[in-house]
Amino acid sequence: MPLLLLKDLPRYECLLEAAKEFPDLDPSASEVFLHLLRAGDEAYGVSDRNLVSHNISQGRFCVLMLLWRSVQSPAAKLLGPDCCVPGPRTPAELADAAGVTRATMTGLIDTLERDGFVKREPDPDDRRMMSVRLTPKAEEFLRKFLPEHFQITAKLMRTLTESERKTLVQLLNKISQQASVMLGAASEGAPAVVSGTQAV
Repeated sequence: MPLLLLKDLPRYECLLEAAKEFPDLDPSASEVFLHLLRAGDEAYGVSDRNLVSHNISQGRFCVLMLLWRSVQSPAAKLLGPDCCVPGPRTPAELADAAGVTRATMTGLIDTLERDGFVKREPDPDDRRMMSVRLTPKAEEFLRKFLPEHFQITAKLMRTLTESERKTLVQLLNKISQQASVMLGAASEGAPAVVSGTQAV
């Protein structure tokens, strides 16, 4: 389901008019926020369409990529050697890395195991725990799928220059940090009062 359930975004002039009725509405902030959601939905849609054409969901793909990084194969190291963790991954570690509940991760692993992409086995360091490994079928799928996936990502971002991409990453990181501050304040039961880029 998209984050933004609007076919057409309101014009800036409309936001200015709405601000007369709702003084707390910041027209430029609302404009940026709506465009951020729209761009996220569109980018997600491009990626999701490609995944669906290969009969895989975003969640399952995330698990495969986390496990792919852990095997430290030459291809996985292309994703960044600092991110490669040797050996198998437990369901709890995968849930933490994906930012989902353990129950959600169990469901994802169940469907991947059913389709022959992963295998559960006793952890070599702690036999009371289970580890999850990629199967040869999964590694073959990723070797075929990833080049196309990377090409689509590059094509989507081709509209931005290298300088624009770096600026966008910096701006998105600032928004992410502010969201984390606000979510942290909300989880502690305190109202998130925003001042500049800090919540107090």
